[in-house]
Amino acid sequence: QEERLWDAMKITAYVLGTGLLIFTALMNSLSWYVQSIWDTSGHFCQTAWLKFYYLLEGQERTIFLLGAGLVPGLAFWCFNGILLVADVTGKPTFITRYRIQLGKNDPVDTKKLRQAIYTVLCNQFFISLPMLLPMFYIMKWWGNTFSKELPTFRWFLVELSIFTLIEEILFYYTHRLVHLPLLYKHIHKKHHEWTAPIGVVSIYAHPVEHIFSNTLPVMTGPMMMGSHIVSIAAWFSLALITTSISHCGYHLPFLPSPEFHDFHHLKFNQCYGVLGVLDYLHGTDTVFRQTKAFKRHRVLLSLTPLSESIPEGPKRAE
Repeated sequence: QEERLWDAMKITAYVLGTGLLIFTALMNSLSWYVQSIWDTSGHFCQTAWLKFYYLLEGQERTIFLLGAGLVPGLAFWCFNGILLVADVTGKPTFITRYRIQLGKNDPVDTKKLRQAIYTVLCNQFFISLPMLLPMFYIMKWWGNTFSKELPTFRWFLVELSIFTLIEEILFYYTHRLVHLPLLYKHIHKKHHEWTAPIGVVSIYAHPVEHIFSNTLPVMTGPMMMGSHIVSIAAWFSLALITTSISHCGYHLPFLPSPEFHDFHHLKFNQCYGVLGVLDYLHGTDTVFRQTKAFKRHRVLLSLTPLSESIPEGPKRAE
């Protein structure tokens, strides 16, 4: 018995050790390769940043609002503009054939969509944008937000990891909070009007929810790290595009899987987080793990829709 246990431990240590060495080697190689590309373009980026900085005569508040407000806003609407064409017209079929909830939003209700876009614009212009002003002054007090030297690629990856971790923690718990019956009725129910979500409704929410659950979790990381405005612009843009993918309703090839959050909109009491780590720890994904949606929750590496390769089973007769 002891010999078997010892052999099992040695095999486990060998497998884990070998895997760790291979993973470290691959990450170092990939990091070096990406860093070399970054260094090659670094001079161009550095020069472009300085030109932009001096073009605006070092007006840091203006630079901050453009970087943290305009750039992510353009990223959000450019990405969702493509999705909206598919939502409204049902074309191109290259996108619509990857719909998760078949038969839903086919096409989308235009009256409901107009209301959603109006709310999203109000949240962006009257909540997100004004929140950037106190963030600017916190960043000025905290660190070198406007350093004339851009951060290294490796440091940006470190920041990105920390931003993601902080967002996961804050979003998960604030999201569960607004699912409490009283808060859900008066605040979060608005977001759940869309049981089959589309990309633009990722920030379709009550103003209170938009502040505490959508915006602050994304802002907190850069404020804690005293990040450069270029890092902030990249992180905000990435966060908006990622949440748009999670809500888009299409499981598109080579993009992150939206099955997890789509299931949340379908069932309401599962899958509260972004990455799913806290859902696993708290057991708020147990129902999801028993579904076909969980089997489809992976990056699609082919052109065959997962709704075809892993279809839902026949519905039981009531």
